Amino acid sequence: MHEDTEDHQIAEKKRAALAYLTQAWDEALAEGIDSEILAHAALFAALSDLITTYGEEPVAKLVNKLADRILDSEFTLPRNFH
Repeated sequence: MHEDTEDHQIAEKKRAALAYLTQAWDEALAEGIDSEILAHAALFAALSDLITTYGEEPVAKLVNKLADRILDSEFTLPRNFH
């Protein structure tokens, strides 16, 4: 039961984090920043943070697995860009 509660809390935090990032993304678009520039900056920030937390080798292994996950549409989300 404890794992279910913890999993639920993590899922809620992930949803909240995505909502915050989506809001910031939309605000940056409204300020005229191109989505491609935002995407590169977001990837840099995310990878830098992961490397700080886990180190370069584990992050490199994670990145190597991303191609299959991308091709499986795991990261394909409907978005409304203004």
